[in-house]
Amino acid sequence: MTPIKLLVVDDHPLMREAIRTTVAEEADLLVIGEAADGLEGLKLARDLQPDVIIMDLLMPGMDGLEAIARIRAVDPQVKILVVTSLNNEERVLAAIQAGALGYFPKTSSRATLLNAIRQVANGLPYLPPDIALKLMHGLRQQLQSTAPDTLVEPLTARQQEIVILLAE
Repeated sequence: MTPIKLLVVDDHPLMREAIRTTVAEEADLLVIGEAADGLEGLKLARDLQPDVIIMDLLMPGMDGLEAIARIRAVDPQVKILVVTSLNNEERVLAAIQAGALGYFPKTSSRATLLNAIRQVANGLPYLPPDIALKLMHGLRQQLQSTAPDTLVEPLTARQQEIVILLAE
C-alpha cells in the first residue's frame, strides 16, 4: 500500500514536529515535507506534489488563506486540510472558499486528526460536528434575514417594455 504523502505548512516548529510525530507510527501516512510559511508551502507543494497539505492559517508573510488559493490555482485537485486554532465561522468559510477540503481545530485529539487526514485524502470534506453546527446556524440566520422580496430585483421600465414587446 502506497502511503498518503503529507506536506505540513505551519510557522510553529513545535506544531510541525507534533504532526510529524503523530503520523510517524501510521504505516499509511508519510510526511514528505515541511514549510514555515505559505510561500515556502507553495514552492514545496509544486516540487513534492503531496496527496494532502496540512495548512495553518495564521503565518507571517503569506498566510494560509492566500497560500491555499495560490496552491489550488496551480493544482486544482490538491487536497488541503486546515489545522488551526481559529474556529469562527468567517475563517472556516474563508478557508473553504479558498479551496480547503477540511477544517480541523488544533484542540482535537490525535485519533481525530488521523481520521480527518484520511478522509480528506479520500476526497471527502471534513468538518468537526461543532464547526458544522456553527455553519448551519449561520446559514439559517442568513437565509432568515434575507426577505423573499429582496431575492428578486424588480424589472426596470426598459426591461418591462422589452418583455411586453417579446410577448406581442
